Amino acid sequence: MKVLNLRCSNDHRFEGWFASDDDFVSQGERGLMACPICSDQTITRLPSAPRVNVLGRRDSARPAASVDAVLPAQPEKQQAQWLRAVREMLANTEDVGERFVEEARRIHYGEAEQRGIRGQASREDAESLRDEGIEVLSLPLPEAVKGPLQ
Repeated sequence: MKVLNLRCSNDHRFEGWFASDDDFVSQGERGLMACPICSDQTITRLPSAPRVNVLGRRDSARPAASVDAVLPAQPEKQQAQWLRAVREMLANTEDVGERFVEEARRIHYGEAEQRGIRGQASREDAESLRDEGIEVLSLPLPEAVKGPLQ
């Protein structure tokens, strides 16, 4: 099993597990890989630093290399925070689907109980809701985030 560091064209970084290098190439050619953040299918392999255990053989003149020096942790932390926030939003809102615009208006005008909802709305409908003073946040979610995450 090979664990590879991957990146999509939007610079989201993540891990992929493959049986071999050929398996990675094959899955890419067949369009079976997608970024778990944005669903982009343009995936590239990042360089990785293998672990080498060399007990007792340290060159004191040269500092040890770190994976953090090769791959900065900041983008991964931001992605993890974003995923936590999305999961929390999904857990604490009701999915009203295509009825979003109608239900948002009903809640705003006191015709339905006050609660957090989510669903689909066109750009024009979202602007119309904002013009009426209804707070709307557009947050496109990739399919991978909508289901259970490993």
